[in-house]
Amino acid sequence: MKKFPLLDLLVTFMKIGAFTFGGGYAMLALIENECVAKKGWLTHDEFMDITVIAESTPGPVAINTATFVGYKKKGPLGSFFATFGVVLPSFVIIYLISLFLKDFLEITWVASAFKGIRVAVAYLIIAAGLKMWKKLKKTPLNIAVFIAAALAMIAVDFFALRFSTVYMILIAALVALSAYGVGEIRRKEARK
Repeated sequence: MKKFPLLDLLVTFMKIGAFTFGGGYAMLALIENECVAKKGWLTHDEFMDITVIAESTPGPVAINTATFVGYKKKGPLGSFFATFGVVLPSFVIIYLISLFLKDFLEITWVASAFKGIRVAVAYLIIAAGLKMWKKLKKTPLNIAVFIAAALAMIAVDFFALRFSTVYMILIAALVALSAYGVGEIRRKEARK
């Protein structure tokens, strides 16, 4: 498929979309494996940058990531093929389920399967977080932000709190701008 890079993008992201349960964060590990390790389309640092951008832009993180990877590989047309590829399997599956099985989730074995899938999804999200942690530069700020984010995620989940994503993005932007400002002040002082 190297002669047909757009087809390669489509098929790769269709495979990711078809075989990943649990949404965008569960897909990140598979996207990284396919696009960084197997295909070499991106470096790990480029993938991390794309992940951050995908998380901060509106929309599902997996679709945003696919869009950015497609753009990096083949421009606007690549964005379309990658995005279409990651969305198509889910759309087809849900459409078929809606046509043929009215009470799909009330079927005992289906409900049991989804309970089992939740455990696998939690594992995939934790695995993606640990992989990012291993490759993260261990500066005091990065460690503090990682720990704060993990604790906030656990607290929000444990206490069933509702916390707007907009506030999370604004807090992260404030922390990043503050860290940048402190770094600039230190660099100016070092030059004197």
